[in-house]
Amino acid sequence: MSVENSRIEGFYKLSVAERRKKIAEIGGLSEEHILALADSGELSEDAADRMIENVIGTYSLPIGVATNFVIDDEHFVIPFVLEEPSVVAAASNMAKRCLDNGGFKSDNDDPIMIGQIQIVNCENPESARDSIIREKNNLIKMCNEVDPILVKFGGGCKDIEVKIIDTDSGQMVIMHILVDCRDAMGANAVNTMAESIAPKIEEITGGTVILRIISNLAIHRLARVSAIFTPREMSDSGNDSESGREVIEGVIQAYHFAKADPFRATTHNKGIMNAISAVAIACGQDWRAIESGAHSFASYGREYGSLTKWWKDGDGNLVGSIELPMAVGLVGGAVRVHPAAQANVKLLGIETADELAKVMAASGLAQNLGALRALATVGIQAGHMKLHVRNMAVTAGAEGKEVDIVASKLRERGGRITQAAVIEALGELRKE
Repeated sequence: MSVENSRIEGFYKLSVAERRKKIAEIGGLSEEHILALADSGELSEDAADRMIENVIGTYSLPIGVATNFVIDDEHFVIPFVLEEPSVVAAASNMAKRCLDNGGFKSDNDDPIMIGQIQIVNCENPESARDSIIREKNNLIKMCNEVDPILVKFGGGCKDIEVKIIDTDSGQMVIMHILVDCRDAMGANAVNTMAESIAPKIEEITGGTVILRIISNLAIHRLARVSAIFTPREMSDSGNDSESGREVIEGVIQAYHFAKADPFRATTHNKGIMNAISAVAIACGQDWRAIESGAHSFASYGREYGSLTKWWKDGDGNLVGSIELPMAVGLVGGAVRVHPAAQANVKLLGIETADELAKVMAASGLAQNLGALRALATVGIQAGHMKLHVRNMAVTAGAEGKEVDIVASKLRERGGRITQAAVIEALGELRKE
């Protein structure tokens, strides 16, 4: 189950060990989970060697937690794995700003994935298509005989679609099997089904089957999340409706830019994926599949554009929504192998792929607003560099307590933070 309360006052002020202890209490983590996080989330060499080929070691990234998230009236503390400063802080900040209207609301599709079967060398593509349609029920049955366990839990092949496409190699018949994957991402189940019926497809079409593979453009498995932000919540102080209305106008104009221009939309959507991919990595998901599906969906049937929508309602509130394919799973894959991924899933308190999908979509919507709000007000670099200054201090040679002291000095001074300013502040500190 989700956490009791995602609002954690002063969390950023705690040490790493103190944060870990607090999160363990909130999320009900076991000692094993705590150790997995404390050990930098590292895999053993034996585990790593079983996951990929030619293993020579492992690679670590920070795990942070985004707070303040209320989704469908439940509180979530959300793990992010990434290297970029300000993302966790921005997502947490924006999640707090929609609490007046109950946080985020989700409306996800069933977990339907597409398996594609490519048929070439058909003497009559139209006739081949018709023959597949006539045999549809039998082909669905054959698919479901491959995975009776999936069928037992309510999943399995639900439908078949067929189209004819023109290619440089001539016309091809493309068959789609639509598979309800339940709590799995579904690649193994879908690919196995597609491969198993290939001989039958060749028999009834007279063509040759080449590719039999899942598609990551999961248009039947969309995650949808929305939220409402009052002018008061959107203000700097969180209590000034007039300035908040100005911020809302800026956010909407920034969104309209992304909606109309693919150059802007690309960076706009990259910011969304800063959060979604970070949660995906934290929870042992195939983030490359999720990213490819998201970006292809952003251009599906249209010019490449924004994955989010932003507008004002009749009361002047800012309303945001996100819709994108979300092929995630809690059955099989890295989530069952990686100890830190298991700990992060436990922290989320989720039990289904649908829950994970809505958490990831809400994270993306929050992060998108954080970026738009910054761009429409002080600019993206102000907040980013304030959080990045600790990294800059380390680069300048700061050690131990010097890192935080230098960072604090530069934040207090205000103005533009440069590497030269960091070096100067470190030099001054060492003279004191």
